[in-house]
Amino acid sequence: MERITTQRRAIRRVLEEAPGPLGPMEVLETATAEGVRLGLATVYRTIRWLLDAGEVTAVDLPGEPARYEPATRVHHHHFRCTRCGRVIDIPCTVRALETMVPSGYTLEAHEIFLSGTCDRHGR
Repeated sequence: MERITTQRRAIRRVLEEAPGPLGPMEVLETATAEGVRLGLATVYRTIRWLLDAGEVTAVDLPGEPARYEPATRVHHHHFRCTRCGRVIDIPCTVRALETMVPSGYTLEAHEIFLSGTCDRHGR
């Protein structure tokens, strides 16, 4: 059993408190801004450890490296700002999507990704 270090706790907390999935550099920047001392290699190792433990999942967005979020989050989709790259979670129920499927069809899977500008960049 591996021990839970201060760095691992901080990385887990950063991911849990984020409004959307984060990339390793965003995790590092957030944790260090909060006064946690760690390096990018530690972030990558910890994310791998959390993935292996089933505590986080990888989020693949078009045209960019994987981001990560807690595996416990309820079903949702993602919105990425085309100007700053910030990604946030967008709640959505599968039941709402099922109402869009024509009669005679069965929804088995879906993938929705939204993009536009965030509140920092206006319209």
